Amino acid sequence: MSTKIIGVIHGKFQMLHLGHMEYLLAGKNRCDYLYIGITNPDTNLTSDNENDLNRSKLSSNPFTYYERMEMIRDAMLENGVNRTEFEIVPFPINYPKLINNYVPMSAVFFVTIYDKWGEHKLETLNRLGVKTDLMWVRDMSERLTSGTEVRTLIANDGEWTHLVPKSVSTYVKERKLIERIKTLCK
Repeated sequence: MSTKIIGVIHGKFQMLHLGHMEYLLAGKNRCDYLYIGITNPDTNLTSDNENDLNRSKLSSNPFTYYERMEMIRDAMLENGVNRTEFEIVPFPINYPKLINNYVPMSAVFFVTIYDKWGEHKLETLNRLGVKTDLMWVRDMSERLTSGTEVRTLIANDGEWTHLVPKSVSTYVKERKLIERIKTLCK
């Protein structure tokens, strides 16, 4: 009898873009069941961090937990991941002692590093004593895109849809979230 591998992956996903999808799908390929944790789930579980000074700004967090959850769910399904193989949960990385309330601590926690914030997250998880799997270390120039780039393009009427899954583009347009981004990010 083989043991099923349970994985945990996390991110802010403000807004879900193709770089996030690379990360999510790479994590899913390493496990049988994936918990996708959304950081900064609400203002009570968000805080400043010296390793990412823009992390808690309102302009960096235009979408609610619920909106991000729906975008992630739709994009995972769009990419052929069966809904029975993943769950989406809050993930208060800024309050690590609370993480055990949302995911199994016996899981493998998948991490990538691009900057000091990524290094900080890995250190935080290691201090919790969980098993981590560092999927890759890359320099910022190797990123496909960033949430900041996508939000900035939207705020400035630039072309952005090629940087996000089709389901995310549709979601944002149908719910008229572009105006919110323009208001917060200009």
